[in-house]
Amino acid sequence: MKALTQTNFNFPGQKSVYHGKVRDVYDIDDDLMVMVATDRISAFDVILPKGIPFKGQVLNQIAAKFLDATSDIVPNWKLATPDPMVTVGLKCEGFRVEMIIRGYLTGSAWREYQNGCRELCGVKLPEGMRENEKFPTPIITPTTKADAGHDENISKEEIIAQGLVSKEDYEQMEQYTYALFARGTEMAAQKGLILVDTKYEFGKRDGKVYLIDEIHTPDSSRYFYADGYQEKFEKGEPQKQLSKEFVRQWLIENGFMGKAGQQVPEMTDEYVSSVSDRYIELYEHIVGEKFHKADEHDDLAARIEKNVMAYLNNK
Repeated sequence: MKALTQTNFNFPGQKSVYHGKVRDVYDIDDDLMVMVATDRISAFDVILPKGIPFKGQVLNQIAAKFLDATSDIVPNWKLATPDPMVTVGLKCEGFRVEMIIRGYLTGSAWREYQNGCRELCGVKLPEGMRENEKFPTPIITPTTKADAGHDENISKEEIIAQGLVSKEDYEQMEQYTYALFARGTEMAAQKGLILVDTKYEFGKRDGKVYLIDEIHTPDSSRYFYADGYQEKFEKGEPQKQLSKEFVRQWLIENGFMGKAGQQVPEMTDEYVSSVSDRYIELYEHIVGEKFHKADEHDDLAARIEKNVMAYLNNK
């Protein structure tokens, strides 16, 4: 099975390209963005040495479905998906803040809570909560978007005081975040899932706030299975998760957490294939439809180039 781990296209009108951890983003005439979801996989801010076949297609198609399903709530950047691994959309000026919303006390928020923290990003947390417990109402815990290294927690008040986002734009993003999370929660429940936490990114174009990037994918969100949640919670057992947490767990078990001097464990073909299968399983659970693999034996880069060129030439 082939995996696409790097791209180096030269599209008509191309101004620049940005290679992120997972996505390669091509700027066309400062007007459009061609976002290629590669098969790269990252964990602990490290890109792992092997790509995961079909991962890019899984993420791109989940994000496209959720962007379409929420376009009545907030305008978003997506215009088309000319290839299973590509979304083309409007170029927006991204805010340097990520909106993280949490419905449950888990992950890094739980680790901080365990260490005695009762205020997260300016939000006061109730006493006596337990791991994976549902918050009385979802909380927004924004982070600043770092160019390098880890994103940092920040409060609404600090964001506005530092001029990262205007008060008016922040409140608009906040309103959209709650509404998107409510829709995502409702859609997850229909599939027997709990949307635990997720992140949204917003940008601005012509004075209007847009939803940008991906939404509700297993790379940007955490899901629990609803069946068995209450029982596991009451017993203090780990929840059955639907996210890329299983990759992090495998790395931790093999002595890797992204720290200096640590070696990424060997990714055998069998392991890579098992991760690919898990991503396809994630797709089918989250979307509730069978996953159809795009042409497996194609030269993936050539296929993408052909499809994107056809779209750009016909728009």
